[in-house]
Amino acid sequence: MKHWESLLFFLFITFVSFGQNVQVDAQSYTAQELIEDILIGSNCISNINVTNVVGGDFGGTDQSYGYFNGNNSSFPFSEGLVLSTGRLSNVEGPNTSLSDDDANNWGGDQDLENVLNEHNTLNATIIEFDFQSIAEQITFRYIFASEEYQEGNSNTCQYSDLFGFLIRPENEQQYTNIAVVPNTQTPVKVTTVHSGIPGACDPINEAYFGSWNNSNAPINFNGQTAILTATANVERNQTYHVKLVIADEQNYRYDSAVFLEAGSFQLATDLGPDRLIANGTALCEGETYQLIAQEPGNTNTYRWFKDGVELIGETGTTLNVDSEGTYQVEVNINGCILYGDVIIEYTPTPQVNNTTLTQCDTNQDGLSVFNLFDAENDVLAENGTYVTNFYNSLNEANNAINEINTPTAYNNTTPNEIVFARVENQFGCYNVAEVTLNTTYNPISLQPYQTCDDNNNDGYTEFDLNLVEAQIAQSVPANSQIRFYVSEEDAFLNNNPINNAYINTIAYSENMVVKITNNQSCYAVTTIRLDVLDNPYLLPDEETYYCTNSHPQQITLNAGVVNQSGTFNYQWEFNGNDLGLSSENIQINEIGTYTVTVTNSNNCSSTRHIEVLPSNAPTIEDIIVVEASNNNSITILVSGDGNYEYALNNGVFQTSNTFTNLAPGVYNVTINDTNNCGAITVDVSILGFPKFFTPNGDNINDYWIPKGINQQNPNLKISIFNRYGKLLKILDNYEYGWDGTFKGKLLPSDDYWFKTELSNGKTYTGHFTLKR
Repeated sequence: MKHWESLLFFLFITFVSFGQNVQVDAQSYTAQELIEDILIGSNCISNINVTNVVGGDFGGTDQSYGYFNGNNSSFPFSEGLVLSTGRLSNVEGPNTSLSDDDANNWGGDQDLENVLNEHNTLNATIIEFDFQSIAEQITFRYIFASEEYQEGNSNTCQYSDLFGFLIRPENEQQYTNIAVVPNTQTPVKVTTVHSGIPGACDPINEAYFGSWNNSNAPINFNGQTAILTATANVERNQTYHVKLVIADEQNYRYDSAVFLEAGSFQLATDLGPDRLIANGTALCEGETYQLIAQEPGNTNTYRWFKDGVELIGETGTTLNVDSEGTYQVEVNINGCILYGDVIIEYTPTPQVNNTTLTQCDTNQDGLSVFNLFDAENDVLAENGTYVTNFYNSLNEANNAINEINTPTAYNNTTPNEIVFARVENQFGCYNVAEVTLNTTYNPISLQPYQTCDDNNNDGYTEFDLNLVEAQIAQSVPANSQIRFYVSEEDAFLNNNPINNAYINTIAYSENMVVKITNNQSCYAVTTIRLDVLDNPYLLPDEETYYCTNSHPQQITLNAGVVNQSGTFNYQWEFNGNDLGLSSENIQINEIGTYTVTVTNSNNCSSTRHIEVLPSNAPTIEDIIVVEASNNNSITILVSGDGNYEYALNNGVFQTSNTFTNLAPGVYNVTINDTNNCGAITVDVSILGFPKFFTPNGDNINDYWIPKGINQQNPNLKISIFNRYGKLLKILDNYEYGWDGTFKGKLLPSDDYWFKTELSNGKTYTGHFTLKR
């Protein structure tokens, strides 16, 4: 079934015409020959039968699968079988055009969609075949290439065509895909195997990515995977069905291809998974590992290799290994060769040190509470990622049983007890170190630390522990580390250390636990008393007034110490400048801010501010009178720095400077400074004119007398007329009133008119009634 003549002709044309690019042949091989002679090429795999072929219909000018030859190019496979989602002719390099083909009625594949849980496939190329194997494992090598590999383009992170190597027993329906990322069940696609795309996606399975292809690439695709191996476990001499399928997804654009290496469909024997550092399965330093290649049959022969070099004398079914390398085995079963290989890597055993963990002892019994993890840094002799657990015996540590379940709060039961730290790396490799639990007793008595209360004077304040630490440092060995805790247990276990700023929780006096560490070991655990001292109690800040009209007289300011005995020091400032005064009371006559700082015998201080504001007696600027109206009023306008209040006729003071609804008459108005800087009084008249009078000699309303006439109305003139305009009488501000006569004669009852003229030019007119 081998077409040597056609192949030689093809190679001749290739070498003569096309240079260093992969070349393809769509004519020289049938699908049966491509599988049986090219892909498999071994009599040890039997009953090979191609059952179905599907590809693109290009009108007989091309097809979507066929033979390829590496043509001495840089392509990793020298020859093999290729399946594409486009024209076979577009597989050949160089990579100078876009493989972007379609064909009429070229559908997808439902099996591929089901197994990969995908949808909307089209342009599917399929070759299906049956086979039987005398081994329990078969493998073949392949490379996936695609135009959808686009360097630096985010499309690489999102889009991929699909392919699968689907296999199942002949009498079953469920396929398994063996075209997966090694050691996973992830299908190989553009989106699952690529290097990083800056700004779009991180690398994924980059170890299995081959290259981005430039225009000189030997194939016409933009990128490709590394060489990958498909592996299937099978039962001997049972018929299996294989479906090789590749398809576009969503649309026909940007084709892909899968290259299967000639002769790589081999029988295999399983030596187990690779033991690699990268996937966390490496062996431990010094560990011996047995490889097993047992195959049925008494006449089988075995040859073992390490890194390609045969291990002379190793001809058994097993091989014990104790060093790194790639190990291979060849199993000859009646002339059929089964191949197996496995990569073995070793990781060093963790390096550890025996150490002593020292804890403080408060009663000299050699017992204390330990955080065993405090010894971890001393146990570990190197950097790395490790898990440390603790045990009471070496045997328990070696067997990882009966782990100490309270390692962060472990109470030793005997002085100088030894516990065992098992240090394990991520590969399960371990080593054991001894940790001796030692105690030390150093009684220390610390002087109380005292600080002044805050402004609340409630016995609570914030302590600056840096200052407390500085005081303690004078009583302990140099270079000691000092830490503060709420409880002894926290101190022993280094839990919840208190930050530098601490507010006491018990008023005025509270004990705090102090841990002193020297040379990384506990030196002492003791307590220090924190005392809160009272500041002087002062009256609140205040405002007071100085009467500027009394300058240079002085007033007294008092520091405001409240109900306290003892000795106090006083320091006075005026507008921020030291006055040099140190008495409780001072005399001042200047406006501004006075500040007094009062310090008691504990050297605690309080500060009080007194704002001295200006005030003085009022100065009347104007008096506005509304008179001879239905709503008479007086408004007093004053100037000055004081706060002023106003009273009428020695009545109640008011803050308003206006009095309303006043009857005609003369009023006594007092303006007072509420800051006691003085008052002034002034008489104010409101003119008013009676509506009638009754001059009948009963001494009641016998005269028509205007109201509110006084010295404020000099040169006042009132003219009285009858209804005909005849002048009857002229009154001035010194006359008592009009008696209803004219030249000694009584005038009759009637209405009479008046005109009042004031010295300021104002006039009032009206009329009144004379009744007899």
